[in-house]
Amino acid sequence: MTELSELLSIPPLDRALEPALRQALDGKAKPVGALGRIEELALCLGLIQGVTRPVAARPVLLVFAGDHGLTRSGVAAYPAGVTVAMVDTLLAGRASANAFARVVGAEVRVIDAGVAADLSDRDGLIQAKVAPGTADASTEAAMTVEQAATALLSGARIAREAIADGADLIALGEMGIGNSASASLLMHRLAPAPLADCVGQGAGHSPEGMERKRAVLAQAATRSDATAPLDALVQFGGFEIAMMAGALLAAARAGVPVVTDGFIGTTAALTAIRLAPSVRDYCLFAHASAEAGHRRMLDSLAARPLLELDMRLGEGTGALLAVPLIQAACALLSEVAELKDVLEAAR
Repeated sequence: MTELSELLSIPPLDRALEPALRQALDGKAKPVGALGRIEELALCLGLIQGVTRPVAARPVLLVFAGDHGLTRSGVAAYPAGVTVAMVDTLLAGRASANAFARVVGAEVRVIDAGVAADLSDRDGLIQAKVAPGTADASTEAAMTVEQAATALLSGARIAREAIADGADLIALGEMGIGNSASASLLMHRLAPAPLADCVGQGAGHSPEGMERKRAVLAQAATRSDATAPLDALVQFGGFEIAMMAGALLAAARAGVPVVTDGFIGTTAALTAIRLAPSVRDYCLFAHASAEAGHRRMLDSLAARPLLELDMRLGEGTGALLAVPLIQAACALLSEVAELKDVLEAAR
């Protein structure tokens, strides 16, 4: 567990460059503050990277896939086999995330965190399976402490490998039937928030399906009173959620900004932040999804999303759509003329 303790040792963000960054932003050829939140974003990126000219030229989307034992209790509208089908679609470059990644110039890496099938023959798939899906959290712990630690450390390793290959922005995505149920339970305990406020449609449900989902999650919540972040992850989490949290922690340690996606991705960020509060300063929150509870979760983290598009797909699609805003914020500091030069030329 020494390696895990090191991963959780995130230093507070060094704000020594803040005056220089603010001066640089105020000195650009525009009225002070005229670019609003893009200026805030540029400041944030500069502080994370520790430079006055941050870059986001090599974005990499990490899509972690995993299955959930909760699906056996009827919390999902689709069978677990859809996870495998969507992994294959992602590997073939035909998912929504692939299309958006091509538009914004991001690389996509797909990871088997815990899919309930043998995917060892898939070309291009990063093999990191902890187990073939979690246990059914409505009747027992979703995973063991050892499995949770393995997932966190595997996510960290995968993020470090992407950074070593040149990634200067990490986007997080996921695929896993039943993972909105797992995320709802984690939000309930870690935000915290009433369970009723955390349970949403996920990939879609009939009224009867929603009633069944609420009942199963209430049973799971009654089974365990875990509130400590690692305990909650063990009781209710998913391997893909744990790996996203680990990736976020490793990127923060490396000074690389991380852009989270929607409800599931923000739950991974919530888990990482509760494990290591300083990691909050390294997170960029892409969008407010249409999933019930997501905005309340963002509020619990004092997070303002960059976009609001009524999306609830996952895969990292929202994170990818935020990439151009992040790149624009970098360009503001590196490419825009100085106001003093413009005024001097006007004389």
